[in-house]
Amino acid sequence: MVQVLVLTGFGINCEEETAAAYQMAGAQAHIHHFNEVLLEGHDIHQYQLIHFPGGFSFGDDLASGKVMANKIRYKKLPNGNSLLDELKIFLNNGHFIMGICNGFQMLVRLGLLPNTRLSFAQQSSLLPNLSSQYEDRWVYCKVNPGSESPFLKGIDIIPLPVRHGEGRLLFGDDTLKQIVRTKSLNCLSYCLENGDLATEYPANPNGSELSCAGLCDPTGQVFGLMPHPEAFLSLYNHPNWPKMKRQNPQLSEEGWGLKFFKNIVQHIQAN
Repeated sequence: MVQVLVLTGFGINCEEETAAAYQMAGAQAHIHHFNEVLLEGHDIHQYQLIHFPGGFSFGDDLASGKVMANKIRYKKLPNGNSLLDELKIFLNNGHFIMGICNGFQMLVRLGLLPNTRLSFAQQSSLLPNLSSQYEDRWVYCKVNPGSESPFLKGIDIIPLPVRHGEGRLLFGDDTLKQIVRTKSLNCLSYCLENGDLATEYPANPNGSELSCAGLCDPTGQVFGLMPHPEAFLSLYNHPNWPKMKRQNPQLSEEGWGLKFFKNIVQHIQAN
């Protein structure tokens, strides 16, 4: 059975529904506090996937995910390595990492995304939403047809909730932006209900460049997104489920967000 490490602590608050998503997808999820890894040396290499969940690590006091990213990059583990060193080994062994919302912010600030040069240097950042307010509502997202990310197989347009105040993804320069576009690393974009790219508020809830809602790295092993698929595990999570069910009585009661988790669990099982 696929083993998943779901990290928590320091204000992360989406660990339970994230673990539930992996359990529903057929994996075995293990929730552990970051300090179990950082201070006690809990072995991350017994897992095939590590998940950085959403929440408000350190209250977003400096910048969302910034303090946690620094702990991962600089805090020495009992073996003398940093957790970032161990994550590099983890990826080199062919395993996978996923981050949602605050977890995505950590991955960007750690340099795991988009990581176009595979150097783990930070290339992008996440700034406050252009609306200057916390956005807590549902949006539509579209998968980049050029993406080969195993997390996104079979997904086209999907409604998902966003819950963030700092989701405006900016790239370091135009050259980086072009590389991301050329390699289809902008694997998930905000869109209108018909699939057209969302370039303006409110369909684009934060003003991200390339209307980007999620990124993957060139290896396909690291994937992160701002919206919350773990908050759409049941059809009844959707605010408009009664109308959807009336229009299509045969509609599955499974939430569409579960597809992300099923995809990666099945990919790991198959490989």
